Amino acid sequence: MGPGELLDVLAAGGRLAERATHVRHLPPRAGTHGDWPAWADPDLVRGYRALGVDRPWAHQVDAAEAVHAGRHTVLATSTGSGKSLAYWLPALTTVRAARAGAVLDPGRIESARRRPTVLYLSPTKALAADQLASVERLLAASGVRDVRVATCDGDTSRDERRWVREHADVVLTNPDLLHHAVLPQHRTWSRLVGSLAYVVVDECHAFRGVFGAHVGLVLRRLRRVAASYGAAPVMVMASATTGDPATSAARLVGVPAHEVHAVTADASPAGRKTFVLWQPPELPGGDGPWSALVPDDDPWASVLLVPARGDTGVGAADPAGDEPAEHGPRDPDAAGGPREPVPPEGSGPQGTGERLVAVRTDRPRRTATAEVADLLADLVAAGARVLAFTRSRRGAESVATTTQAHLAAVHPALVDQVQAYRGGYLPEERRALEQAVRSGEVRGLATTSALELGVDISGLDAVLVAGWPGTRVSLWQQAGRAGRAGADGLVVLVAREDPLDTFLVHHPAAVLDAPVEATVFDTGNPYVLAPHLCAAAAEVPLRAEELDLFGPRAPALLDELTQRGVLRRRASGWYWTHAEPASSLTDLRGSGGQPVRVVETATGRLLGTVDAASADATVHPGAVYVHQGRTFVVDELHLEDAVALATARDVDHGTWARWVTSTSVVDVEQEVSWGPVTWATGQVDVTTQVLGYQRRRLPDLQVLGTHELDLPARTLRTAAVWWTAPAAVLAEAGVTLEAAPGALHAAEHASIGLLPLLATCDRWDLGGLSTLAHVDTGHATVFVHDGHPGGAGFAARGFSLGPTWLAATRDAIAACPCASGCPACVQSPKCGNGNDPLDKHAALRLLTAVLAHAPAG
Repeated sequence: MGPGELLDVLAAGGRLAERATHVRHLPPRAGTHGDWPAWADPDLVRGYRALGVDRPWAHQVDAAEAVHAGRHTVLATSTGSGKSLAYWLPALTTVRAARAGAVLDPGRIESARRRPTVLYLSPTKALAADQLASVERLLAASGVRDVRVATCDGDTSRDERRWVREHADVVLTNPDLLHHAVLPQHRTWSRLVGSLAYVVVDECHAFRGVFGAHVGLVLRRLRRVAASYGAAPVMVMASATTGDPATSAARLVGVPAHEVHAVTADASPAGRKTFVLWQPPELPGGDGPWSALVPDDDPWASVLLVPARGDTGVGAADPAGDEPAEHGPRDPDAAGGPREPVPPEGSGPQGTGERLVAVRTDRPRRTATAEVADLLADLVAAGARVLAFTRSRRGAESVATTTQAHLAAVHPALVDQVQAYRGGYLPEERRALEQAVRSGEVRGLATTSALELGVDISGLDAVLVAGWPGTRVSLWQQAGRAGRAGADGLVVLVAREDPLDTFLVHHPAAVLDAPVEATVFDTGNPYVLAPHLCAAAAEVPLRAEELDLFGPRAPALLDELTQRGVLRRRASGWYWTHAEPASSLTDLRGSGGQPVRVVETATGRLLGTVDAASADATVHPGAVYVHQGRTFVVDELHLEDAVALATARDVDHGTWARWVTSTSVVDVEQEVSWGPVTWATGQVDVTTQVLGYQRRRLPDLQVLGTHELDLPARTLRTAAVWWTAPAAVLAEAGVTLEAAPGALHAAEHASIGLLPLLATCDRWDLGGLSTLAHVDTGHATVFVHDGHPGGAGFAARGFSLGPTWLAATRDAIAACPCASGCPACVQSPKCGNGNDPLDKHAALRLLTAVLAHAPAG
């Protein structure tokens, strides 16, 4: 079926056509071929031809020529454009040529030399496993048996790892193994590291934010250790289409931008894509509690309504929202002691602030999760092969289970052809699902962004996206799964009840016509850089002439680390002198430690894993844990051993955690006066503690009971941007003392919802706070902070674009036609206090008054 026929299926013969707010037909693109390079290994060329690649695309030739010539290269083209050929052709050709040359004069010692090696890095194990299968198919088709290729990651046994160290020519792994095992033990890995000819960094656009900063520093350490053995590898980066790929790639690997050859002209063919923006309908009635209607696929979507009080901030979290996306967890886990709540400090995960509320007259809409489950069932029943991307692990399980229930009533034979796919599954479960999708055994897969990255799954008819994925880069990556290899495809973006989602489905140009974002990360972030300097010193003592590699902040940080006794300074450089490994100081993915294993109590079977920082809210005692449609109830949580014990039970309820949070200013780094308004940025501490949980009956979410928990507090030190509104500004805006909390809270929600238009982040990268009298500023204050330890550059971006950001926020509120505030403007899907109080019109007046004092231009 073509996209037009599939769209007719979704529209149900026109009955649901009004839900499609915009339909765009993207024209097909013809492909442009190039010639195989003269230097290409003829056996490999024969293998590619046997696999159906008679001639390469022009962009593949451009990139391969640059890589073979020794230039650092980034290839930024669309999903399915064949980026892997551009690096495997020169890499495998070089390995084969060196092996052939090594046997020209057997027995002569002067002919002995290290053969070149290749290191492939990807953000996920799934992608590395997929690339291994791809390379093995190529080598088999080529009849090549003299190239040894292997994956090596946390799942690799000790014996297999030893073989990789001693024999593998091509090693496929991830930055985590490089950081924790290879670089600290580089003498053991000297054959691999000392002979590196190429380092391939696949899907490099996924390395953004704090995770990107960590990976950038790991790559600098790798280049430095390789140089100590005399190796100077060519850095090859593959990326989705991103803004300014040469600059981003250069910043990632630590070289000047002019040294990176960027290939951005996509010469591969593309079929016609039908792109649909879709808004779920309003729900009838509206008498039920608002909290019961918030989307359950968002990590902190369901809320516990708490009477407004001035002494604490209390909220609720969705226990299955263990991370907002699969590019790495964003929650901190810096243990800290509990603090007395500072009134009226807000609530929500990492202090999302949002404890302040409004009388709602607008009816809520159906959740994106429920809508996508319906659409997925319709498409699978019509014979289509579909991926449905969700925002969380719980969302993937929910969509799959609901779709199966729909199909059971009409097409029972199709039930098993719909499955869920997410992080936390065991490796063998993920591999089996990937193969089932490729073979067509599974026709509908509800997945997190784990399948956004380059795992080769072709032949799909449609992609459903449940909620704005955070960036246009991610959206186009997910959309690229539909109609790969030049076939036509259908893409449907289904809006969540979120101001940004609602705005985007009614402003298609912002989705389909705006340029994709540049990758944002800061390798100079002191919270990220300091432990990597320690790790570098432990690997090879740091010399003064090497500090340029780590940026201008490195000398001052080294002095501070020396004064604290963390490093020791000698004439020859800086040394790590402690017994424990320096690499243990850094958690690349910000997960806060070892993942918590979920184990079935009766059998000892490992069910899956949960990130350490999510464990308190997701696998606490009594929590309901869902795994491939089966429900388990957690019996015990042992944080010190990173184990949760669970028992399989059929239950009719879910669990929602409650927490308390507080925020305090640690350091004001920059401050600007807009007349009476203060606009500032700096470091803040946000302390959160899970206090208990509710059991709610499904599906009506009726409260069945409330239970207390005794869990430790967690403190996040991060970057924030904030502005104050003294009494004179409130009076200027006509905002009374009674209306001020609702005005501030509404302005906070809307500004968090709009910042992703200006920075490469999404709402789940951010937290916030609004208060009538903050203890550190002395005035009414709105905070927006990064959800990562030390910050990720998002608050800094907001600070630099203050007037633009606040003007966009004001305009978005003003343009919304609702009467008193709705999810399209000032209500938040992750508000920890039930969006109460909110005052849309007072927020509009307040933002107008604040902007009247903003600097021109």
